[in-house]
Amino acid sequence: MKRRAWLTLGAVVLGGGGVVTYAVASPSAGPGATGRAKRPVKVYDLALKGAAADRQDLARTDTSQFSMLGVSWTGATTRLHGTAQVRTRSTATGEWSAWRDLELNVDPLEKPGRGVRGASEPLWVGSSNGVQVQVVRKNGTTAPLPKGLEVNLVDPGVVTDAEAKAPGSEPAAFVAEGTPDATSSSTPADPASPSDGTAATPTDGQTATSPAPTDATPTSAAPTDSAAASASPTASASAGASPSVPTAPPSTVPQPSIVDRAGWGADESISPEAPEYNADVKAVFVHHTDGANDYSCTDSPSIVRGIYAYHVQVEGWKDIGYNFLVDKCGTIFEGRKGGVGLPVLGAHTYGWNRESAGIAVLGDYTTTSASNAALASIARLAAWKLGQYGADPAGTTQLTAGATQKNYFATNYTAGSTYTFQRISGHRDGYNTQCPGSSLYAQLPTIRAWAAGPVQGLKLTSLSGATASGSTYYTKGAITAHWTATTPASLIKNFQLLVDGKTVATTSGTATSVGATLPLGSHTIAVRAVHQSGKSATSSALNVVAETTAPTFTTTPQLTLRSGTVNTSAVPVTLGWKATDDKALQNVKLLSPTTATFGPTTTSSSRTAASGTATTWSMRAYDYAGNYRTSSPAYTPVILQESSATKSGSWTTRSSTSYLGGKSYSSASKGAALTWTFTGRSAAWVVSRASSSGQAYVYVDGTKVATVDLKSATTLYRQAIWTKSWTSSAKHTIKIVVVGTSGRPTITTDGLVYIK
Repeated sequence: MKRRAWLTLGAVVLGGGGVVTYAVASPSAGPGATGRAKRPVKVYDLALKGAAADRQDLARTDTSQFSMLGVSWTGATTRLHGTAQVRTRSTATGEWSAWRDLELNVDPLEKPGRGVRGASEPLWVGSSNGVQVQVVRKNGTTAPLPKGLEVNLVDPGVVTDAEAKAPGSEPAAFVAEGTPDATSSSTPADPASPSDGTAATPTDGQTATSPAPTDATPTSAAPTDSAAASASPTASASAGASPSVPTAPPSTVPQPSIVDRAGWGADESISPEAPEYNADVKAVFVHHTDGANDYSCTDSPSIVRGIYAYHVQVEGWKDIGYNFLVDKCGTIFEGRKGGVGLPVLGAHTYGWNRESAGIAVLGDYTTTSASNAALASIARLAAWKLGQYGADPAGTTQLTAGATQKNYFATNYTAGSTYTFQRISGHRDGYNTQCPGSSLYAQLPTIRAWAAGPVQGLKLTSLSGATASGSTYYTKGAITAHWTATTPASLIKNFQLLVDGKTVATTSGTATSVGATLPLGSHTIAVRAVHQSGKSATSSALNVVAETTAPTFTTTPQLTLRSGTVNTSAVPVTLGWKATDDKALQNVKLLSPTTATFGPTTTSSSRTAASGTATTWSMRAYDYAGNYRTSSPAYTPVILQESSATKSGSWTTRSSTSYLGGKSYSSASKGAALTWTFTGRSAAWVVSRASSSGQAYVYVDGTKVATVDLKSATTLYRQAIWTKSWTSSAKHTIKIVVVGTSGRPTITTDGLVYIK
């Protein structure tokens, strides 16, 4: 059942004895009522006071709830040369804000009716219940301030179920009846109300006012996003529209999602005049609405309603001036009625409305840049609208001036003459205003590039399943390509993965990766991005080799003894190996008895090994593709004590915990010898060393191979001082002979270690 609304009137007494009235919008008690009040849009006008010609004020005044305000005056063509400043009191905190300037340099209307008022830009201030105003004439100006100065307060109300459930959406408690010259002008304007200058013949009516605002409860509609929706005027177009309604041409790019007028709660009864249409759209002018940037995007429908009410009920226009509005979260709102897909004549850029559309971003972008979400939506909207007429968003066009004037850059325009404009221009390009703010104006090249294509900043960043060595990636076959682009995903049709220049996979414009399996061999990998316009961009290519051949150990991991301190539980060893790959060896890993990773050119590592126990030394060689081979030989270090040797000559047994096994042999007799026989692949002679230690000859398999000096500045025990290794295990004999060095003939030996 359709909901109906009614108004309840009541009264409260203020502290000073004054009586105030209030109006509360309530749902009917019928089926379907939510039990929560909805509140219509209301506009309150408070006259400014001041006898002086150079200043008018409004002292701090308690008011009903409002969220937007501006200053207006009698006469649409009258300019206010000076400053208008406002302060407001927050309903949330009760604190007064700092003084804020209102933007006064607003475009005049091309054909204003007699009842149209001059006005500042509206300023969104958030929920407030108090206001203070001061208007001061510019220094050096002799003309008086305009007549009929007043501050206009807009309460955007609560008109949808979603807003009714939002915090802070309760109706205003009251409006002070005793406030000087306060009236509410939210009653729909008479059909003969003044035009905003977009009709062929300006009307000549007066804005109607009423102390009791009506209650508008439009049904919220979901945003449209289909070609069918743009083929004809939306449902929000007036029933009295001109019979010469054009047909919406198809666009070269998809229509973005747009919240229609019902969706943001437009009260169509206050704007009964039919829309008027241009022949086409040659350019798009970008604006900002001024006001705070810290609004919540849930407030955006309220801000749009406030601007609509301000344009119609304060300034006396036929409708909101902008064709579209965009908030900082990127939501697009339908502005002036007549059909989002049609070339609706707006009132946004003085002298240039006849061949353009206007897009306004909610907020002030004088010193703050617009969000990427807002820029992306402007780009999508401009590309779609211009695409209906085959226009390149990055190009230029010729526009015919509708008025003689100067723009912000002091360029002179003469009515009836043609001038070159960017297809996507800023408000200041056509009119002498700072709009859309210096920061947003500086972002227009980005908007043009995003809207026109191709995709900007496309870069293939990495390949999962592949590893780079220098400038080449290696894989076993399955890879996932990852990329980035600076153009927003909403403007990208798709991405294509190219292998050797041919498309092997296609994914959506929101994707950032896609997988593929490569055949064996060398390839080039690139990503192509297709813009919604059809233009494509291709990333730089990466070289990729797909291969499945595992590395090989040309030298099996081997364990050999090295010099160092020997313990009964651990002996010093060197682990040696050599691995190669037919493409590119990445590393070699030690898997057991401990773990370590070595680079591709490393072929040895100093380790320790447990004696008396067979230990597996497992190593694995990896290539960059991820192929690998494992080799796992086992080795056993064995300690042969000195007592196991065959002795000749005179030897003395010594005992100490510093010796291997607690004992050692010592001899100062020249020619005394010890002989060990074993089967192994590496051997080390273990001794004690001191400053008085002498020398010994070393014989291997009967051949003298070395003379070893045991002398040391410091006393050392269990030292592997001489080592010998062979390529394979075999039976060997090691013989130690005392040299009998003059002055230090003694040697002390702990034993022999070998690896089998």
